[in-house]
Amino acid sequence: MKAAPFAYVRPATLDDAVAELVRSAGEGKVLAGGQSLVPILAMRLARPSTVVDIGALSELDFVRRDGDELVIGALVRQRTLEGHPLAAAVPLLRLALPWIGHRELRSRGTVCGSIAHADPAAELPAVACGLGASLEIAGPHGRRTVAAAEFFHGAMATSVGAEDVLATVRFPMARPGEGFGFAEIARRHGDFALAGVATRVRVSNGRAAEAVLTAFGVSDRPVTRDVTGLGDDEVADLARDLVDTAGDTHGSREYRQRLVAALAVRELARARRAAEGGTS
Repeated sequence: MKAAPFAYVRPATLDDAVAELVRSAGEGKVLAGGQSLVPILAMRLARPSTVVDIGALSELDFVRRDGDELVIGALVRQRTLEGHPLAAAVPLLRLALPWIGHRELRSRGTVCGSIAHADPAAELPAVACGLGASLEIAGPHGRRTVAAAEFFHGAMATSVGAEDVLATVRFPMARPGEGFGFAEIARRHGDFALAGVATRVRVSNGRAAEAVLTAFGVSDRPVTRDVTGLGDDEVADLARDLVDTAGDTHGSREYRQRLVAALAVRELARARRAAEGGTS
């Protein structure tokens, strides 16, 4: 299929982009990398009156360090971040990025675009939730910051309104004594995940002072739980309880429960080894 007719604009500033979205009266869509939007347009699952291409907004094309946070603008490609030297300060990003689609898709797809699209099986929303990232949204009434835990409302539904642009995402940098794990299971590499987990463990005085598990592909949004002090069996039971999606042709609910339980235990152990100075 081909996209339904739409107007196309390419503003020069973020303020102009917001103004165009306001002018479209809630019927506009933002185009950054296009790896999520273009297929939806082609299948006519979305029929915007206006596509607002933010590709000329150089003000949003940056990766920079701000205190103990890594700040990423809306035009930064996933492949760019994958090889960026500053990305080493957020190890969970480095672990997750290679799992996103294929290299060619990551060369066009943006970090903020994937987060704003909020596919339940996407990797970057889970990383944002697992790390407690914050999202800066530009809208007609100025800018506001939303914590990742409050940003995702459901499948492909977020705090970004019809007249808003997700301008930046801020990821906390790793602290001493922290380790991370990430894994997913898909039918083929590059396919949507049947189930996946992101883990973070902080070790202090030889014990796990904090352990966080985020599961994705198992609900309508990433699901994060504090699992500090839980044993392997308890973690597995909790992980199974996080799965609330029905089965499909690729796997039953029970199959996904077994997947996420096994991945959770393994990746928490991997994160702890990394926190204690072992290899991740």
